[in-house]
Amino acid sequence: MFEWSLTPSFPMKVNGVALEYACHGPAPDQAPTIVLLHEGLGCVALWRDFPEKLSARTGFGVLVFSRQGYGNSDPIQLPRRLDYQSKEPLEVLPHIMEQADIQRCILFGHSDGATMAAAYAGSVEDHRVRGVILMAPHFFAEPMGLAEIERARDTFNTTDLSTRMSKYHRDPEGAFRGWADVWLDPGFADWNVAEVIDYIRVPILAIQGHGDQYGTMAQLDEITDRAYCPVGRVELDCKHSPHLEASEETLAAAAEFCARLERIEAAQVETA
Repeated sequence: MFEWSLTPSFPMKVNGVALEYACHGPAPDQAPTIVLLHEGLGCVALWRDFPEKLSARTGFGVLVFSRQGYGNSDPIQLPRRLDYQSKEPLEVLPHIMEQADIQRCILFGHSDGATMAAAYAGSVEDHRVRGVILMAPHFFAEPMGLAEIERARDTFNTTDLSTRMSKYHRDPEGAFRGWADVWLDPGFADWNVAEVIDYIRVPILAIQGHGDQYGTMAQLDEITDRAYCPVGRVELDCKHSPHLEASEETLAAAAEFCARLERIEAAQVETA
């Protein structure tokens, strides 16, 4: 059972897995929905107040959930498969959108979540998806990003990071290992999923910080070089989390993108 609420009574079940979620703003039968897909160590709580602000700025509903292994969702069995960013959204998102009765939506992903949003939009012909917002996306591994993850693993192994993560994650060990161990697996160095961009047929808004410690502007270049659909590109003076470090600029870009999609949709209905 799905409950459009900021504090649902029960988690939703997807493929037998309990996933925590929260909803902001109007329900899907009243307005389009933005589905937020979190980063590699993210969860519902770590979006902080961004979903609420995003709903208020756009007038859209916002659905945020924690993937398996994160937040208060069910733990995941390790090791996580190396292709999780490509396969997991195909297995999970259709069920979430069906349960929430989403009719029109924008997929808004951050970091790993952005890769997942692109993978879904480029692999599934889902007419409910009218656009994608890709914030700090990854389509291939970069040496500087891998080095940063290695430093994070050292920190996890030698400090109280696990204890601090337990404030947000039911299973901090599983959350961290399920992210870092994949990225640092020797077989992941040649990982590249950029071909999904070739098949996206809805407008894209791409957002990246110049100081992003996990990826360079080459990730956005890949989008603009390969995409056959309209692409808006926003470069910000921040690091890996534009929604927290450059919140106003990120909200403004997202709101304009949503408004433009609504204008396009209205024009199409008018001329149909």
